[in-house]
This record gives sequence, C-alpha cells and structure tokens, in this order.
Amino acid sequence: MKQNYTVFYTSLAILAVLVLIGIIIPTTTEQLTASIQTFISNTFGWYYLIMVTILLIICLYLLISPIGRIKLGKQDEKPEFSRPTWIAMLFSAGMGIGLVFYGTSEPISHYAISSPTGEIGTEQAIKDSLRFTFFHWGVHAWSVYAIVALAIAYFHFRHDRLGLISATLRPILGDRVEGPTGKAIDVFAVLATVVGVATSLGFGAAQINGGLSYLFGIPANFWVQFLIIVIVTVLFMISAWSGLGKGIKILSNANMGLAAALFVLTFIFGPSLLILNLFTNTVGSYVQTLPQMSFRIAPLNPDIRGWINGWTIFYWAWWIAWSPFVGIFIARVSRGRSIREFVFSVLLIPSVVVFLWFSTFGSSAISLEHNGIAKISELATEESLFGVFNEFPWSMVLSITAILLISTFFITSADSGTYVLGMMTTNGSLSPNIRIKLTWGIMLSATALVLLYSGGLQALENMMIIAALPFSIIMGLMTASLVKSLYKESKELGIGRVKKRKKS
Repeated sequence: MKQNYTVFYTSLAILAVLVLIGIIIPTTTEQLTASIQTFISNTFGWYYLIMVTILLIICLYLLISPIGRIKLGKQDEKPEFSRPTWIAMLFSAGMGIGLVFYGTSEPISHYAISSPTGEIGTEQAIKDSLRFTFFHWGVHAWSVYAIVALAIAYFHFRHDRLGLISATLRPILGDRVEGPTGKAIDVFAVLATVVGVATSLGFGAAQINGGLSYLFGIPANFWVQFLIIVIVTVLFMISAWSGLGKGIKILSNANMGLAAALFVLTFIFGPSLLILNLFTNTVGSYVQTLPQMSFRIAPLNPDIRGWINGWTIFYWAWWIAWSPFVGIFIARVSRGRSIREFVFSVLLIPSVVVFLWFSTFGSSAISLEHNGIAKISELATEESLFGVFNEFPWSMVLSITAILLISTFFITSADSGTYVLGMMTTNGSLSPNIRIKLTWGIMLSATALVLLYSGGLQALENMMIIAALPFSIIMGLMTASLVKSLYKESKELGIGRVKKRKKS
C-alpha cells in the first residue's frame, strides 16, 4: 500500500521541532505548557465532563440495542484471536503502565493528601478515595477507547475503508477526507498519539527508577531515566521487528501472567477481608453516585475545583489523547467481533478488573497508613508501590516482579504505539514498513525524554491535557459519523424493526 508521505513527514517535522525546543529551552517549555494546561483545565473542564459522559451513554445504548448484532467485519467472519488473548492485548495496550503507576499512589493520595470531598484521614475518606479512583479508571475511560475503536473497526472491516481516523469521517465530510482536511485530521491524531504514548513511557521510566532507588539506592534523576528508556527502546524495537502476531501477542500474555501473580500475592499478603469488603461497598457506591460524579465540576468551591482539574480533567484528557493509539490497536485485533460483544468486553470486563486491582493495591496502602504501620503518603508517587511491598513477606520478590511488569507493559505500549503510528502514516496499512515503525519508536522515546527533562512528571501531565483538546473535537465528529452510519445500516437491514403479524 502506498505510504502517506504527507502525514508521515508533516507529523515527524512538527514533533522534531517540539523536541528541539524542549531541549534548547526546557524551563520556558515547562512554564508555557503549564500556563496552557491551566487555561484549558479552567476553561474546558465542563466540556470534557459532558463529552466523555455522552460517549459512555452511546456505548451503553449499543450494548443493549439490536444494533449490537452487527459485526465488525462481514457477518460470517470469525475473530482472528482467541478471547483470552484478545482481552489481554486490549488491556495491555489500554492501561498497563498507568495501573501499576497509580495502583497505590492515587487511592493513598485521595485518602491522606488531597481529598475529592475535603475529608482526609477518616473512614469516609477511605470510601471516597476508592470510589473516585473507580470513577477515573472505570467505564468512562473505556468508553473513550471503545468509541474510537468501534468507528475505526466498523468502517475499516465492514465497509473496506482505510484504517485511518480521517476515513471514519466520510459520512460527515465526504470526499474531503482524501484531501488536505483529511490529512490534517490524521496529523492531529498522530500528534495526540505520540504525546499520549510518550507520557505513559515517561511514567514507566520514572517508576522503574523509583523502584530501583527505593530498593537499591540508585539515584532517582533524569539520567537514570534516560538510561532506562534507551534500554527499553532497544527491547521494544526487537519486539516491533517480530510483528503483531509474535512480539505484542507474546508480551501481552506475559503481562497478564505477571499482573495476575502480583495481584494474587498482594491480595494474600494484604488485608484480604478489608479488600473484599471495600471492593463490594465501593462498587455499590460507585453505581449509585455515577451520574453525580460524571457532571461534578464544583463551580463555587475553588479547592474541590482544583482537585477536579488535577485529577478528573487530567484523566479524561489522558484517555482522549491515548484513544487514537488504543482505538486503532483495539480495532486491529477485533475483526469478526459483534458490536455487542465488543462493547461488553472493552467496556465492562476491563472495568471490573480495574476495580479489583485498585481495591487490592489501594486498600493495602491505605490500611498501612490508617493503622500507623507505614507512611505511604510521604513517599514519592513512583515509590509508593514499593513502600507497600516493603511491609509484606517476600518484599523483594514482589518489588522485582513489579519492575518486570512495568518493563513489559512499557515494551508492549511502545511496541503497540510504533505499530499504530506506522498504520496512521502509511494509509492505514496493516503491515507498516519496519523502518517506519523504528522511526516512530525513536520519536516516542525522544519525546518522553524531553518531557521528563523539561519538567518531569508535571510536564508529562501538561502536554497530555494540551494534546487532548484538539483531538476531542475530532472524536466528537467520529462519534457522530459512527452513529449516523449505524442508524442507516440498521434501517437497511431491518434491525430492531417490529414485524407486523398478518391478519388471519
């Protein structure tokens, strides 16, 4: 398939300029991105909340609607991957590093440092900390991925369109998707993807560094993170070279094995009964208060509004910035699934796993702090997980397993990212040139390094929110295009139509 040189070189040039600016004037870059991030969070917070909730409502409708019988492909097609492997692949691409990075640090932060409701250190704060963590990582997050993946898979596999973001907008933009408008849309998608994946790589490098620092006293600084990213870059390029059916598939299954082992051991060594009780209670309160949390902006409370901007708006921006990458990747591995099976598996199964994960790791951290055993909240974000393990049996085994898990998630995310970026810049080719993939691998690593160099984790968060805003507009158009096409096809196929009985 002919390579889309315009999208490839335009995206590469823009990113190269941004990387150079970050290297030459890192302080100014950090200050500028912080100012833009603050403006976006304060001005468009309401917009993010409404948009993501609308996406969730659409997903829930497709789950129960007769439209769910439509397949992502021809009606007689069979899925390419088994269900366990498929779920492992979409889960590893969707949230891997973030789960390990925030597994203990987010709940303990809500409990002991900055509460979503204003209470700190109380039993109510324990309940609130997990409820809002569920909110950030639950069905809202996965609905963002599901909509983008659905649009791409539906138009690509069922209607033989190119596997590009722009191609999903043909029902709205017509032939303009093949001209400058379409290329501009794909460039925006590439930029959002690079920033989204690079941010997660930065988080992964910081946490690997944090673990090595906590365990072995290795300095926690940019140069150690630089070395970590270089080493992992070589590893994920080897994986990228082997292709989707080998490298990513093998690593995704390895991820799930390591994550399961870490989860089970933490559950056994941690406060098991408390974990089960908090999980059950929090699921109930999450479902009960979901509508209220979905639109919570706190217009008259500056402190709570600041918390919402720093957590909820940041997460919604993160999911949006990640969505072209995760969406295209999930679409690529979901051919042959029905829309109902797809929405159920992408929206609900990962959410339940996420709830169990945060209940286990978050409850363990909070229990240690609440009972005066360890001050987990005083540790750096990237070290909190290792602080929890330090109080458990087999602490070194758990910590090393966690570092291995972060590393494999790191490699999988970067490997998947290079594959998706290769698709996006080669007219949606399902087998992008290896040189294109390696070029994007280097650019992903360079972007992560520059963001860490210019402002650390805060710079990563700033760029995430900035990159998400323009792509959110494109996502809105994709959603409208998908709904319009599904409605039209359902009428043509007679799906959902009530048949009239003939009179006897």
